[in-house]
Amino acid sequence: MKKIMLLGSGELGKEFVIACKRLGQYVIAVDSYNDAPAQQVADEREIISMLDGDALDAIVKKHQPDIIVPEIEAIRTERFYDYEKWGIQVVPSARAANFTMNRKAIRDLAAKELGLRTAKYAYATSYEELAAAVQEIGMPCVVKPLMSSSGKGQSVIKSESDIIKSWEYAQSGKRGDIAEVIVEAFVRFDSEITLLTVTQQNGPTLFCPPIGHRQERGDYQESWQPAYINPEHLAEAQFIAGKVTEALSGAGIWGVEFFLAPEGVYFSELSPRPHDTGMVTLAGTQNLSEFELHARAVLNLPIPEITLLQCGASAVILASEESNEFHYEGIQNAIAEPKTDIKIFGKPTTRKYRRMGVTLAYDEPNTDVQQVKQKAINNAAKVRVVNGK
Repeated sequence: MKKIMLLGSGELGKEFVIACKRLGQYVIAVDSYNDAPAQQVADEREIISMLDGDALDAIVKKHQPDIIVPEIEAIRTERFYDYEKWGIQVVPSARAANFTMNRKAIRDLAAKELGLRTAKYAYATSYEELAAAVQEIGMPCVVKPLMSSSGKGQSVIKSESDIIKSWEYAQSGKRGDIAEVIVEAFVRFDSEITLLTVTQQNGPTLFCPPIGHRQERGDYQESWQPAYINPEHLAEAQFIAGKVTEALSGAGIWGVEFFLAPEGVYFSELSPRPHDTGMVTLAGTQNLSEFELHARAVLNLPIPEITLLQCGASAVILASEESNEFHYEGIQNAIAEPKTDIKIFGKPTTRKYRRMGVTLAYDEPNTDVQQVKQKAINNAAKVRVVNGK
């Protein structure tokens, strides 16, 4: 049995903890607030700001974990290099965590060091620099905080009047204390995919069937698997994902995002952990969910193959306002049809647009995945997050 410290305890962490517990492991779930989703199923919990390096060091020394698994960006990841020197396994590696928790590092690695096709981009540390970057990149363009999660702080600039709004929104949505933003040219793409990529300590790199997704306000709204794409584009995406993950090193699952355009594949972003769009795998689309794959890779357990079993889709359930006391209505209606399911995350508070759960739908592999997606969307609309007990 290994002792695993999970840094960040949201809904993705919760499913990862469940996967680890089913493999007989011991988990300490850490977050900045009490009763975060993953803490509800873990063996122990800690409540600290993970941006406080001294506090982070203290709990690592207290628990002496075998493995540290980051789930969020807002962590003093530079401490991970010390933890590796102490003999602790950092997932996927200290190098990978430091590169990918910051959009600047990973974009420069992809574009400058590896020579991959990405959108034209620039950086800005102030409103004035942002205005200059927008002139350089052109409009429309996309602005993102260097550190954020679930699309927070992301916006599209279509006119000069949007620049100040985008700067302020990025600052309100950033994670941590880094004000810098990345400005990206708007790529004219046909679709977006997530290619879940599994790297192993003693095995080949494996790829899940591609996942299609739609975003709104920078956050995913629906995902479906498999996403049917040009085989040449898929081969190119797999080559890029393999190249980037090899450069970063380590074992675990990676959510590698791509834009698919007529001229080819554009590398977009990479997360060294289970990906929110990958919640579709909870619909049983694969022989192993993304969380089970992550657990096996982290623990150096065999992954003989990744097999598509059926097509599936997920759709998010969002809160509409802020509340400390709330309940759910319509769950029974959302799972009344065959081949449907629901996952409520167990978050203790709500706020506008906060993701509180997902509905799932699935069917035979040769079923039209768009029909399955629509079923998930329709069922999500039947669930309401209502103020009051």
